[in-house]
Amino acid sequence: MTECSFPFKEICKRDGRVVPFDASKITQAIFKAAKAVGGEDYSLAEGLTGEVVSFLQGQQFAGLIPTVEEIQDAVEKILIEKGHARTAKAYILYRAKRTRIREAKSELMDVVKDILLFEGSRFDDQGDRYSPAEKMYRIALAASQKYYFDNLLPAEIAAAHQSGSYYIHCPGYYSKTLDSLQVDLLPVIKKGFGFYKKIPPGDILTVLFYIALLLQKNQQDLYGEQALPCFDYALGELMRIFKIKPRGAELRSSLHTFLAYLGALSASAGGHALQCSLQFGLDHTVEGREVIKVLLEEIIARKNTGQAWPKFIFMLKKGANLFKGDPNYHLYRQALQASLTGGSPFFSFWEETGQAGASMVNGPCYFSNGMKLFGNRHNPAGGKRRGNVASLTINLPRLALNTREEDLFFVELDRLLRLGLRQLLHRFEVLTSLKCKDLPFLMGKRLYRGSESLSPWESIGESLKNGLLTLNFTGLPEAVRVFTGEQQEEEPAAVLVAKIMEHLSRRVQSFAKEYDLNIELCNLKNCSSLQRFVEKDRKEFGFVAGVTDKNFYSSNFILFQEDAGLDGKIALEGKIHQHCSAGHASRAILLPGVDAGGAEKMVLQFVEAGIGFLSLSTLQGAG
Repeated sequence: MTECSFPFKEICKRDGRVVPFDASKITQAIFKAAKAVGGEDYSLAEGLTGEVVSFLQGQQFAGLIPTVEEIQDAVEKILIEKGHARTAKAYILYRAKRTRIREAKSELMDVVKDILLFEGSRFDDQGDRYSPAEKMYRIALAASQKYYFDNLLPAEIAAAHQSGSYYIHCPGYYSKTLDSLQVDLLPVIKKGFGFYKKIPPGDILTVLFYIALLLQKNQQDLYGEQALPCFDYALGELMRIFKIKPRGAELRSSLHTFLAYLGALSASAGGHALQCSLQFGLDHTVEGREVIKVLLEEIIARKNTGQAWPKFIFMLKKGANLFKGDPNYHLYRQALQASLTGGSPFFSFWEETGQAGASMVNGPCYFSNGMKLFGNRHNPAGGKRRGNVASLTINLPRLALNTREEDLFFVELDRLLRLGLRQLLHRFEVLTSLKCKDLPFLMGKRLYRGSESLSPWESIGESLKNGLLTLNFTGLPEAVRVFTGEQQEEEPAAVLVAKIMEHLSRRVQSFAKEYDLNIELCNLKNCSSLQRFVEKDRKEFGFVAGVTDKNFYSSNFILFQEDAGLDGKIALEGKIHQHCSAGHASRAILLPGVDAGGAEKMVLQFVEAGIGFLSLSTLQGAG
């Protein structure tokens, strides 16, 4: 085909650019489609190109420049008319795939534009503007997430996330690593931290410095939180083997430096603060009590500073600190006062149903969002050296707004739970393809249970079986309001809550049994990503009083001290805890001016109700 036989020399690309016309590109596209169905005749593709050009000549563009789309339409028409249906189908499919890729690139570019141009005026959690490194990190995550949704996840699973039916947590890390870990600190210290040849010298600051480095190195293999369970016990045990024991001033200065250093450490090239929590409160040795005391003093001294800071969890246990006469009771009272004035520490209760005999070695461990690790289908119980592999959160209000009828709600809830399970199993299967060498610190240094004998090239699949796959839910109060109305009565609402929780628990337990994995029900504190639920639902269903007229759906029934039906709410929260085998985060807001004594009375109610994890604040400090 010569240039003179073609009425125009240029074509218009999709982005508006005008480029020279090249008939050979039509030939190449036709030949690729033919090869996809077994064709090998390039000359036939050239002949069909001539037919396409002849057709375009007859379209009388009258001096206008044809577009790429018009030329591709002509190719499809000629292929079909000339009896090349299979080649036409392959060409159409290829064209559709290229369209999806272009759209994906366009969407990603919009995200990149937003990060580069608009988020420069936004601030991170510490009140600082996003740095260039943070922006690049966020762009990389966005690109990774886009790739997984377009190429890795089954279409139905991806669509449910994108529609707001559920939320897949941290999808940018989908095939790369797992969520969190409870670090068994004492054995690591005694072995010299694994990445140092010698056990640290006998000064406490050096040991704490090594702990911080261990957390930073391990954070490169995780995207979520690292927790230090029984931190007071581990540090106290170490202090007892020192030849020269650190005195009070030295311990205070060292812990102060350690906590500040943890807050300053970044977990990634993007500058994210290290996600870390410390659990303490039970060690009643002289050294352990001194560690607890100093930690509480640091919490009180730094309240409301806005600085990056580890999360703290004060562990409560009968016989250790819960009642007068217990060796650490005075420290518990101090922790209550710290929590009332600054919102920290959180409280976890050691003796829940079935856990009364648990020891510090194999007891339950919590993360700062309320997630709990205890039971294990594949190893002895206990939380240490385990973590959450992946999470999914179900949007209960959306389900209620879509169904508007209880029986249909439970039918659709089953469907959504099964789809959510498929997603978790899919992610678990993808992660089992990772080798020990892919997580060189977490698995290579034997920090995760079951990794002790792995060679660098072995799959981490068997080790991952010790972790959790958590099905979470949010918006239980709002979902109930959809059915009971704005003027909901306590008793019908409580009955429906119990019915939903029993249904969720029963289904999740059946999944765990069916697949022999630690699939567990969980209800945690909201993360910022879940704001998308309300935004999507408000756009689709409008403002629904008590449901979509807020920024976040409720993660729990907040326990206000002045509520007339507080006793009933506490009992209801206790039932929710009993159904959530992987934890439920309760929140209590007390009246202004309440002291530690008043808070203690309420906490005892929570303990008796079986509430396992609690945050306290006073009304003026509640956000």
